[in-house]
Amino acid sequence: MNIKTIEGAKNAHNYQLLIKDLLENSLRVNPQHQIVYKDLVRMDYYEFYKRVKQLCHVYTSLGVDGGKVIGVIDYDSHRFLMNYFAVPITGNVLHTINWRLAPEQILYTINHAEDEILVVHADFLPLVESFIDRLETVKQIIVIAEEGTAVQTTLKYVGEFDALVTEATDTYNFPEFSEEAIATMFYTTGTTGHPKAVYFSHRQLVLHTMVEMSVLSTMNEAFKITSSDVYLPLTPMFHVHAWGLPYLATALSLKQVYVGRFEPQSFLKIFVKEQPTISHCVPTILNMLLVSPEATTIDFSKWSVLIGGSGLSKPLAERALDRGISVVSGYGMSETCPLLTSSYLSLLTIDKERDAQVEIRTMTGRAALLVDLKIIDEEGNEVPKDGKTLGEIVVRAPYLTKGYYKEPDKSEFLWEGGYMHTGDVAWINEDNNIKIVDRFKDVIKTGGEWTSSLLLEDLIGTYKGIGDVAVVGVPDERWSERPLALVVLRDEGSATENQIKEHLQQYIDSAVINKWAIPDRIIFVKDIPKTSVGKINKKLIRELFVENAL
Repeated sequence: MNIKTIEGAKNAHNYQLLIKDLLENSLRVNPQHQIVYKDLVRMDYYEFYKRVKQLCHVYTSLGVDGGKVIGVIDYDSHRFLMNYFAVPITGNVLHTINWRLAPEQILYTINHAEDEILVVHADFLPLVESFIDRLETVKQIIVIAEEGTAVQTTLKYVGEFDALVTEATDTYNFPEFSEEAIATMFYTTGTTGHPKAVYFSHRQLVLHTMVEMSVLSTMNEAFKITSSDVYLPLTPMFHVHAWGLPYLATALSLKQVYVGRFEPQSFLKIFVKEQPTISHCVPTILNMLLVSPEATTIDFSKWSVLIGGSGLSKPLAERALDRGISVVSGYGMSETCPLLTSSYLSLLTIDKERDAQVEIRTMTGRAALLVDLKIIDEEGNEVPKDGKTLGEIVVRAPYLTKGYYKEPDKSEFLWEGGYMHTGDVAWINEDNNIKIVDRFKDVIKTGGEWTSSLLLEDLIGTYKGIGDVAVVGVPDERWSERPLALVVLRDEGSATENQIKEHLQQYIDSAVINKWAIPDRIIFVKDIPKTSVGKINKKLIRELFVENAL
């Protein structure tokens, strides 16, 4: 192929996409809007911009002048947001540390990432003290202390975060460098072996932010961000950049509200006071809020919530819509930065009847701008767009991780054939709507037939009185696997095993499921095991079953 290129002026600028540009834009939109941290801190974007510059100066004065890794262990806060910008802007790499991992895993991630500076909230100082002698690369520690709280630790640290920032100059000039410089790193919460590190460049994060703007600010009538919205994240900031929304919110200078350590009661007080209009979370958190007695009198009618991490079930969508919450689905992975798709309500569908709305809102959705998404069979061929033929989702996009840090073999497996393999089983219809039916590792293979654990969870969850449900496949000598359901009741005695099985019979009669899909056992539990980011831990449930621990 002959490609025509034109050589421009010798002084034409080769513009690099850098995170500093997202911050710069915050002063051009509504810089008077506030960034709020609980009831403790309020600042406008002029002040935030100044503090980011001061933090940049702190890091460079400590000798991390590019290419070094700075780890942050903190709750969702304005300080974490400052690090989202200051660390990459100085040419360093931000390692967002998942404090919900086991201590040994946290130690592994710090050593594997080769963190040189740790920024640690005072609550996590005992954690760091427990393995301080085994840290291999950490040279300096900065402590975050809440106002009026004394730091108590045996650790040697260079200073307290707020004091260091306040004392620093704000005359820092943002440097120019390659957009391919790595900006962030974090570790996936795998169920086997050590966590794996994914990494993203400045270019990837800026492009992801722009794609999110296109999808969530202009296209979707059910979740449409404008500069007048109030943003409150309920996804931990250590997890996939809080789905990238803090970068978008800052670039548009939205009012932002950070709740610190999440607790339903304190969150609801902040909700009433600050009146957020845009949030995102895993289904577990939304369900927790909806069943909270303290939430029964709260007006949620101006609140839009993007659900990800796990599929949005129809029962949960129904309960959210009953409370006036405009809830939609988003889909992505740690490896994808994360947004790949979102459920899409257009002007033609936003006024559809309730059942049709729920169907659309719980879809995995349509591929976002710049996302090349395919669903392929075992031979690598695309499946027909018939809304029923299943295959694996594989993707390309300009902001997907190029691999796993220091793990070339796993990186090649992830990108086998030139597309990133998600491990998610889905179908696609003629309107390009996608529906994930399960993970390959979670689909139940019983008697040679595939049964979707997600579909069973959806159907069981529609029965009255059920608060939460998980379905897994467990070993069976005759059928290879059989479905097992764990159920959390809203009120003790509100459902029995036979009542739930009778409830499922209607879906057999209407050919939604086959008769062998009904779980052999339904076990009532107080809580369902979850991973560190709030997903159902199906591997652990299967292990507990095998060990007769359920």
